[in-house]
Amino acid sequence: MRRGRLLVQFLYLLLLCCDDPIVAWAAEAFIGTYGINYGRLADNIPSPDKVVTLLRAAKIRNVRIYDADHTVLTAFSGTGLDLVVGLPNGNLKDVNASEDNALDWVKDNVQSFLPDTRIRGIAVGNEVLGASSNELGGVLLGAVKNVYSALKKLNLDKVVQITTAHSTAVLANSYPPSSCKFNDNVDQYMKPLLEFFQEIGSPFCLNAYPFLAYLSDPGNIDVNYALFQKTQGIYDQKNDVRYDNMLDAIIDATYVALEDAGFKKMEVIVTETGWASKGDSNEAAATVDNARTYNYNLRKRLALRKGTPLRPKHALKAYIFALFNEDQKPGPTSERNYGLFKPDGSLAYDIGFPALKSSSATSLRGSLKVIRARACIGSNVVVHAASTIILILFSRF
Repeated sequence: MRRGRLLVQFLYLLLLCCDDPIVAWAAEAFIGTYGINYGRLADNIPSPDKVVTLLRAAKIRNVRIYDADHTVLTAFSGTGLDLVVGLPNGNLKDVNASEDNALDWVKDNVQSFLPDTRIRGIAVGNEVLGASSNELGGVLLGAVKNVYSALKKLNLDKVVQITTAHSTAVLANSYPPSSCKFNDNVDQYMKPLLEFFQEIGSPFCLNAYPFLAYLSDPGNIDVNYALFQKTQGIYDQKNDVRYDNMLDAIIDATYVALEDAGFKKMEVIVTETGWASKGDSNEAAATVDNARTYNYNLRKRLALRKGTPLRPKHALKAYIFALFNEDQKPGPTSERNYGLFKPDGSLAYDIGFPALKSSSATSLRGSLKVIRARACIGSNVVVHAASTIILILFSRF
């Protein structure tokens, strides 16, 4: 009987994933170490189907979006790209108010696109805690729990991971890293949120920008330290660790804060990091050369698949911000100039991976057909392999 139940569970997972090149045995949103944020606050970027082709040409598999736009989800269908969708801050109160509201949202924006679109995660809100107003702090955990409850009811909790991204504003005393704790103004919301994430196996997601840290104190921070360039770095005497780049130091500061709060084993994933290529007069470090240097060195750093000094066995994972410049974003000029690619699919600057040479609709559509054909081949391989395993299991009854 026990083997019979195992077989039923196996068949269920197979049904969930039979159209995917890779079977998802657990809710893990990030495969590998490199991903990218696909923001769309712009009027001059390519359509989602062309973006899919660009991502495949650049060999970028992990993608985050900030909503659950159905045009994007449809374009990603059958492509093999792993997608994290966003439940925007504006929806948090509604989803917190009722489990039914959360269930409707998940049905409409996640379940209805699976398994063809590989939705691997839901980011519930973005930088909610640590904001100038903690208005949404009290509803974040309720929204997270209701979304997770919806996934369980739909038997998707082992396929789709729940997270929320934090800015470094939630951290206090992050220099040196060994002194870091969570800010007092987020404590009442952070600890219960982390307890729930620990229970369901979710990571701590951090938006970390050495660019912004350098801008805040250029007189005392070596720009080479922020750019992964050769530098003396900093020495953390308490932990007896020398840091040769700022990003590692920020991540280890976060690990220290987590350990102080009682969550030593929780993984930290960087959900946003990047460097602006253009800025206002008070953003002198926002140059093409610096953006190229940061993103090129970051890509090399991630390719090493190594951890930080305090967590050497946890390979650093990061989503780069961002795919394109977004000309409709508010704020300083730098906010509109983080993109790695131009609207025609060519690189804004060379950081070591290929870009599309042509932006013609015909060539992009042709490439997309090839990509989807390959995804189908991958699905058939999974099905054939699974069939063989099933026959073996049956032979043992």
